Amino acid sequence: MGILSARVTDDSAARLVADPRCARAFAWIERNSGWLTEQQVRLTEIPAPELRESRRADALKALFAECGWKPCIDSIGNVVAERPGSDKRDVILFAAHIDTVFPEGTELKIKRESRRLIGPGISDNGAGVAALVGLAHALHESHVPTEKTIVLAGDVGEEGEGNLRGIRRLVETYGDRLSAVIAVDGPSTDYITTQGVASRRFEIGISGPGGHSWSNFGTPNPIAALARGIVRLSEIRVPSEPRTSYNFGVVEGGTAVNSIPTRASVKVDLRSEDEPELARIEAALREAMQSGLRDELAITDYPSNALSLHFRSLGARPAGKLRSDSPLLAAIRNVDRFFGNRSRTERSSTDANLPLSLGIPAVALGGGGSGGGAHTLDEWYDPTGRELGLKRLFLLALSLAGAHP
Repeated sequence: MGILSARVTDDSAARLVADPRCARAFAWIERNSGWLTEQQVRLTEIPAPELRESRRADALKALFAECGWKPCIDSIGNVVAERPGSDKRDVILFAAHIDTVFPEGTELKIKRESRRLIGPGISDNGAGVAALVGLAHALHESHVPTEKTIVLAGDVGEEGEGNLRGIRRLVETYGDRLSAVIAVDGPSTDYITTQGVASRRFEIGISGPGGHSWSNFGTPNPIAALARGIVRLSEIRVPSEPRTSYNFGVVEGGTAVNSIPTRASVKVDLRSEDEPELARIEAALREAMQSGLRDELAITDYPSNALSLHFRSLGARPAGKLRSDSPLLAAIRNVDRFFGNRSRTERSSTDANLPLSLGIPAVALGGGGSGGGAHTLDEWYDPTGRELGLKRLFLLALSLAGAHP
C-alpha cells in the first residue's frame, strides 16, 4: 500500500496558495462556477440507473478530455483519468459515483426555482460528479507537478444493488499503490465521513399455490405472509448506540386484484455501525419472515410446505474506520483551517466503506454547495458555496500528492 506522508503543517495550505500556479486554478474556479452548474444539470439529466451508466460515463469522459486529461472507460464502466506523478507509483484516488438510485424511466428534467435546482440525482451525486470535473480543470490549469499520481474516477455501482462494484474494481486495479481514497459524494463541506456504516441488502420472496380470490379463498397468500413478516420485524426495537436501522424499500407481487398471487417479494436494507449488531438484526429479519409464513399457514388447512421462503443477497457493504491520527485527516483539517471551514466527522455508507475495510485511508467529502431530499423526486441543490468545495478539494489533492515547488 502507498504510504501517505505525515508531513502536514499548519501553514502548508497557505504556502500552496501563495504559489501563482495555484492562484490560476483558483481564478478558474471563480470564473467557471456557473459553467460547472450547467454541466451538473446536463450530466444529471442523462439517465444512469444501475448497470446502465454508459451514456453518462461517455459524457463525463468527454469533459475530462476537454481539459487535457486522457480518460478511459474500464471494463465495468468506470471513467478513469490519471495525472502521473514523478514517482509513478503511489496514487491518490478521487472517486465520484455516476450512478443514481432512480430506476430507468424516471423523469430527470431539472427545474430551477431561484437559486435551487430541483430534480432526482441533482445533489446525490450530481454535485460530486460536477466537483470532479471542476477538480480536473483546476489541476490542469495549475500545472503544478506532484510526486504521487492523482486519479480521478467517475465510478459505477454505488447506489442500490450496485454493491460498490465500481470502487471495488478501482481498488483492485491500483491495489497497494493506493495512498488515499477520497469519495466525492454530495455537496456539503461541513462533514468528513471517516467511518463506513456496514449494510446488508436482501430480496425476500415467498411462493405459494395461488388461485382465484373467490373459488380458492383460504389458500395461503404470499403477500399476506410477507406482510406478517414485515410487521413482526417492525415491532423489534433497534439500538441508537450503535446506531442501527432497517428499511423495507420495494414490495412486489400479484397479477390482478381478484387473484391470489403465486409469489410476493420485498427488498430490505439493513445497516449498523457495529457488525455484530448487523448480524443480530439479520437473524431477527430471517426469524420474522419465517414467523410470517407460519402465521399465514396457521389460518389455513394447507400443509406446512404450501409456502416457501427464499432469501437472496443483493449486496453487503463492509464497515471501516479512519484512524483519528491519520495523515489524511490531518491534511483535511489543515485545509479547512486555512479556509476557516468548520467541519465535523461523521458516519455514513459511501464508496469509502470498501477501502476503509481494507485498511486504506479513505474519507467521503462533499463537492461544495448545499442540497437535500436525496433519493426523492424533489431532491435539490443550491450552488452557493460551490467555490469553497472545489478549492478545498484542489488544495487537498496537491497536499496529499506532494506538490513540487
